[in-house]
Amino acid sequence: MKLRSLAIPVAAFALVVAACSTQGGGGEATATAPLPEFTVGLTYIPDIQFAPFYVAAELGYFEEEGLDVTLRHHGASESLFGALSAGEEDVVNAGADEMLQAYAAGVPVVTFGVMYQEYPVVLIVPEESGIQDLADLAGHSVGLPGPYGENWFGLLAMMAEAGLTEEDVAVEYIGYTQQAALIGGSVDSVVGFSNNDVLNFARNGVAVRTLTAGDLPLVGISVGALEGTIGTRAEDLAALNRALARAMTLIRDDPQAAVDASFDYIPELTGANQHEAALETLTATMALYGDDPLAVDAALWPPMYEFMTARGLADPGIDPSHAVTTDLIP
Repeated sequence: MKLRSLAIPVAAFALVVAACSTQGGGGEATATAPLPEFTVGLTYIPDIQFAPFYVAAELGYFEEEGLDVTLRHHGASESLFGALSAGEEDVVNAGADEMLQAYAAGVPVVTFGVMYQEYPVVLIVPEESGIQDLADLAGHSVGLPGPYGENWFGLLAMMAEAGLTEEDVAVEYIGYTQQAALIGGSVDSVVGFSNNDVLNFARNGVAVRTLTAGDLPLVGISVGALEGTIGTRAEDLAALNRALARAMTLIRDDPQAAVDASFDYIPELTGANQHEAALETLTATMALYGDDPLAVDAALWPPMYEFMTARGLADPGIDPSHAVTTDLIP
């Protein structure tokens, strides 16, 4: 088993010695130029949900595209876009809505590929709950980590579709304790992810149902880079997208092979049960990819920005079309 640090070097510089010249009785050995470097920021701890990056690294897809990629997982207390702004990362994997929020706040991060074509945030209720649709949430409590990120964005969008306001619902900030809070009855519902939290309830034998809005005005997990990087390294970013799209295609065709390729990148991925759980999570995750890996529909950005500004999630006064590009998709 290959051990890797949290900042995972994917392809080291390769200095390949060329044939020596014989002119003039000798000559100096030359070497090929090093591959262009990229550091990609992945949120939170290593997890099978990041499999496209692990697969592209392990199977050499990045290197075959002429890139030297380092995968870097953020610390638990680290700012989502701090390392990107500081130049410590070149690419970040985050929600396109989170990137739009950052763009409006002065961080010029631009989405250049959408990994989740389906938004993963859902409302989770016990199977026997009387909450049958989103409107039934009125007068009930809902738990989520806090008033930030995609859980919060998704909840506001679901309440908006149901015609509810924050005054109609008892919103509880419970950290990442959705399971304990719902099982213990301290809240009537929780907000979580369809490819993670819902599966964890099932693994613990807890029967739940999910509800969501019919058409959430949000765009989920994507890849982004600063405007300056988009402008100066467009070819490299397009190559990164090609490698990720290839990995996502392999995941859809052979998820078990993708889990195997991700093994060295996830320290907790040991034992048959963990492999089975990872395969289940990856299968649920790839259902979010859609039919066209990394496709970007720029027409979604203006209504997303309108929704976010109306609810105080993003600062007004920008052109949201500048926060997305379709030029780099495979």
